[in-house]
Amino acid sequence: MKFKIGDKVKFIDEMGGGVVTGVVDSKLVKVKSDDGFEMPVLTKDLILDFRSKPVEENIRPNYVQVPSKPEPEEPEFISEINPWGNVQEEKGVYFAFEPHEQQWLLTGDLDVVLINNTSYELLYSLFLKRDGEIEGVDFSSVPPNSKIVIETIGREEIDNWSSGYLQVLFHTDSPKNVYLPVHSIIDIKINRFFKEGSYRSNTILNGRAIIVTIITQNALTKVSDNDSDRKDDPNISIKKTKTIREKQYIDKYRSSQGEAIVDLHIGELVENILGLSSLDMIKIQIDTFKKALDNAIANDYQKVTFIHGVGNGVLKSTIIKELEEYEGLENTMASIAKFGVGAIDISIETKA
Repeated sequence: MKFKIGDKVKFIDEMGGGVVTGVVDSKLVKVKSDDGFEMPVLTKDLILDFRSKPVEENIRPNYVQVPSKPEPEEPEFISEINPWGNVQEEKGVYFAFEPHEQQWLLTGDLDVVLINNTSYELLYSLFLKRDGEIEGVDFSSVPPNSKIVIETIGREEIDNWSSGYLQVLFHTDSPKNVYLPVHSIIDIKINRFFKEGSYRSNTILNGRAIIVTIITQNALTKVSDNDSDRKDDPNISIKKTKTIREKQYIDKYRSSQGEAIVDLHIGELVENILGLSSLDMIKIQIDTFKKALDNAIANDYQKVTFIHGVGNGVLKSTIIKELEEYEGLENTMASIAKFGVGAIDISIETKA
């Protein structure tokens, strides 16, 4: 159910109710309770308080009503970015896919969200590549520091939303800087939608999401009257979008395209082991293993070799146990000629 500011509502699972004072997005509103406290509440936990309606609205007619024409669908709402906290992401424009079911990131519908994390009003036009053709999908505006749900899509529609173009203009009545328009290429690998590691926590949406950088404000080209300040193309700034993922931690272990070698010997991970217990050391090694593997999965690596050594076998056994929590992985003994018997290869399945 959609709520609007001013609606009187009742809580479903507890006594009391209040008045809607703000709409955050399709799943969250701000409610000022009967005792004067304002709080965020999920829309699924609210119902309209029909007692607040005029009496005649609550009287059921004893005749059959002819169904009226359906009201036109409300336009997609625009809501404020993170009204209860500080936004940690860099100032800029972002394109995101946020799953409805946060406990099952790889199933269910997703909201396609455009996020304007700047102090400028954003005017945008979205084009998508579908069946070999380019289709104009949406054009509108987003106020400063706000986000808009462009569409809610099913998993079967992902392929139609992964490639296209987004063009944006920046406007404000009293600009400190005037920026050139941006033409951004959207190109997201389909297999990212089927890896949990692609959905990252953030401070601009309510849940984990695949987030794409359209452009950061620092990368915008300022309009200049000085020819020496102009770029080769003074009319437009063209940027290739990049998916925001976890920091590229795995890259420092990269051995070749799509492959990495991570040495888990404690001497390779810490400068000084004085004062560390055996439990401390195994924790550091396993934390490094998980961080490297998760980052490799999120960044489309095909294979990671972990050097665990021989020792008493505790580290190897713990790694094998941890791998039970993952899907789409295969582990085999690494090349004895290269690593001896103290290493394991983990192959990462690539989904089409």
